[in-house]
Amino acid sequence: MLTRFAVAALALALAAPAAMAQDADATATLPDIAMGSEDAPLTIVEYASFTCGHCANFHAENWPKLKAEYVDTGKVKFIQRDVYFDQPGLWAGVLARCGGDDKFYPVSHMLFDEQKDWLAGGTGEEIAANLRKIGLKAGMTEDQMTACWEDTAKAEQLIATFQKNATADGIEATPTFIIGGKKVQNQPWDDMKAVIDAKLAEAEPASAN
Repeated sequence: MLTRFAVAALALALAAPAAMAQDADATATLPDIAMGSEDAPLTIVEYASFTCGHCANFHAENWPKLKAEYVDTGKVKFIQRDVYFDQPGLWAGVLARCGGDDKFYPVSHMLFDEQKDWLAGGTGEEIAANLRKIGLKAGMTEDQMTACWEDTAKAEQLIATFQKNATADGIEATPTFIIGGKKVQNQPWDDMKAVIDAKLAEAEPASAN
């Protein structure tokens, strides 16, 4: 059931991306799930795919620094936006949202941390079984996950949201970051930190007035 649903949903999105982008206004898109202070002077958006190795590397190496130095200190509001390049990425995206907003980031981090393991399945059913193990560790039930994966309306919302946001921001690869409105490709932490600090310097005087 999971495989049939995902093939149908993702085939629609990938076969006619232009049509999906046009139809995004007709399909209710989903709001961002933010981490950090709503009053933070700077917003960083990460476009990421759960099957992207570079995204997993970012979350292993640079995300802890970004979170400790900027998100936890109230300087940055962070938003992750999913990109769906393939069927397993869509399945993982559905799972990340399945437990509600409060579990989105914890489940997302588990998906990145264990990416090589859950993607190691040779078939779609094996990958689905691996994803179920992550959902169970996150406190979801088998029935809950099945219901989420069979919710085609939510899948259409996820795809429409991805198409609308990625088209608006001109996203071509992952991870890509929007830092204070500036599109930034993946780069070493020191280079990214320099961009963040420069944008904070621009934003903080304005927020103080």
